Amino acid sequence: MQTAMARFLRFLAVEKNASPLTIKSYREDLTALLEYLTEAYQGRCPSPSQITTLDLRGYVAAMHEANYSFATVARRLASLRSFFRFGMREGWVKDNPAKPLRNPRKPRNLPHVLSTEEVRRLLEAPPANDPMGLRDRAILETLYSAGLRISELVGLNDSDLDLRAEVVRVRGKGRRERLAPLGSHAVRAIRRWLAVREIHPSFVDNPDRPLFVNRFKLRLTTRSVARMLEKYLIQTGLDQRTTPHSLRHSFATHLLNAGADIRSVQELLGHKSLVTTQIYTHLTTANLKAVYEKAHPRAR
Repeated sequence: MQTAMARFLRFLAVEKNASPLTIKSYREDLTALLEYLTEAYQGRCPSPSQITTLDLRGYVAAMHEANYSFATVARRLASLRSFFRFGMREGWVKDNPAKPLRNPRKPRNLPHVLSTEEVRRLLEAPPANDPMGLRDRAILETLYSAGLRISELVGLNDSDLDLRAEVVRVRGKGRRERLAPLGSHAVRAIRRWLAVREIHPSFVDNPDRPLFVNRFKLRLTTRSVARMLEKYLIQTGLDQRTTPHSLRHSFATHLLNAGADIRSVQELLGHKSLVTTQIYTHLTTANLKAVYEKAHPRAR
């Protein structure tokens, strides 16, 4: 089993050009199955060809009993399907024992979104009289202006910016690249940050010079950005459920509320499927219903 796992992970890295984060997720998912089967078979994990659909049903049942989230169970099943599909290609197995298993139904929770006034309060919270405050304002403006994921933001380099054209090149999921527009507020905030930024000597002649750095002059981490946001949420009294991803949700919702078509929003978000973007239509429908009930003389 471990040999098969190693070959599959190498296939992802070499042939599929998967990102390190994707490979890490697959490794964790397959290791979890390995540990379950080893315990179920009293210390001896079966080979891939010996694993049955019944084994995998037991694994799924064990995850449900352990209160794993629907998203985790669905992701692990997807990993197993890919693993055994590769096994069929390589001749380890005759069929895919994970194929008959259905994904659990995931509850469709609406994302947390800030109002335009709440976004304004948050974006104006960082002080404009010190370098870290200018950096934080540039980060928040960029997240909201371009609708970026937090991982996309911390991965930005100077070479990704075109401030004259007011766009930024973004590397999204699956290493797909897109050009995201930057609003004038974000452009001004970034220019002010670049005017005071100091970078680590190792980045001076580096083409991958990070756009946003920490107090040690090194690339920011996603956790650092989350901690920074938490500070301003407390300072402004905004909802503590707000995360960096909430600004991306707010970006999409505000565009749709203002009349943007969903296909354009899909492209701006870098969603591969329109289905992923459609969750925001639930929010805009709720907004329209509220307007209708307030304005229509016979709504109530």
